[in-house]
Amino acid sequence: MHRLGKEPFASLESALPDSNVSRPPLSHVALLFLRLGFTAFGGPAAHIAMMEDEVVRRRQWLTRERFLDLLGAANLIPGPSSTEMAIYIGYTQAGWRGIVLGGACFILPAALITLMLAWAYVRFGRLPQISGILYGVKPVVIAIIVQAIWNLRRAAIKNRTQLVVGLLALIVAAVTGRTLSVLIGAGVLMCLVFAIQTGRPRTTLLPAVLPLPIPRGLVAFLPAAAVVSVSLLSLFLVFFKVGAVVFGSGYVLLAFLKAYLVDQRHWLTNAQLLDAVAVGQVTPGPVFTTATFIGYLLAGLPGAGLATLGIFLPGFLLVAVSGPLIPWLRRSAYAARFLDGVNVAALALMTVVTWQLGRASIRDCPTLGFAVLSAILLLRFRLNSAWLIGVGATAGLLLSKP
Repeated sequence: MHRLGKEPFASLESALPDSNVSRPPLSHVALLFLRLGFTAFGGPAAHIAMMEDEVVRRRQWLTRERFLDLLGAANLIPGPSSTEMAIYIGYTQAGWRGIVLGGACFILPAALITLMLAWAYVRFGRLPQISGILYGVKPVVIAIIVQAIWNLRRAAIKNRTQLVVGLLALIVAAVTGRTLSVLIGAGVLMCLVFAIQTGRPRTTLLPAVLPLPIPRGLVAFLPAAAVVSVSLLSLFLVFFKVGAVVFGSGYVLLAFLKAYLVDQRHWLTNAQLLDAVAVGQVTPGPVFTTATFIGYLLAGLPGAGLATLGIFLPGFLLVAVSGPLIPWLRRSAYAARFLDGVNVAALALMTVVTWQLGRASIRDCPTLGFAVLSAILLLRFRLNSAWLIGVGATAGLLLSKP
């Protein structure tokens, strides 16, 4: 049986294929994720696209193959996938300090912006008008995701089998809207094809390759019944439970928050919850900073801090636990095929999300022009996506003025 040793972080560093390459200074890692935290609009797919542009193409900190392995792992554990990617990338570049640095620097800008909006909401009773900014930013985000899919396609699709599995994953994801089952199904299908091709079918295949999400029993002790008042401890535990069990998009997060905070505990009204989720969707960085907004509404600044810590802490813990398993999985023939299937399915999911976001974001000739021009500048001239975000926000504000 493979033993990870007493220092799992060291085992991961030694197992990385290019661990002898010099790592960037901690300040470079921190500044990159701080900038992404301020400019990464558009949800997890857009965040991951911007990370790929920065750490694979521009800085060459990771190969596309390793980036896809990390992406596959992030998609298989609960929590915000783009934040977990920031944590994984930070770890590969700066060890255990990078786990904290990558995630915290990516989360902090969004949390601060959300906190300011929460203060304005409590003070004035409504959200500031930011629709003009989003009008120009969303089409640019679509172009950024398209660029990432185009850049990752060769690393994810290496043969005909992976192409077929990817197309099947694309169809199933588009029809059913499921994410985790598509990822696992693609991985298992790749393993079955490998077993048939090599003539070595194994009945022990599934236990060897299935992901290890946090067991539901580990969070069973968390409060499930409604409570009368909001205490800081119960607030932290509720958001920790949400961060430990939620897979999928912001819409899945909305369902959990409605069940826990509106229906069970009656801490929020439906209108307040929708406002909170709207803030998480329109601010840069992870959508899970919705917790910051809700925490401030319920318990002021301490509530905002504890709710934010609670919803993101499981992601840090899960990355720390699962990180050492990634190189081990890649060395196993069957587990490597499983990761190949997960990677191509992740690319298919990004494609489906791009189509869905594109239909909602590209509504007229100006937004179509923004998207096409951004795609040309990104794919042909490799312009930095952060500049395009800024130009799109400015143009959106100008065009939305009466």
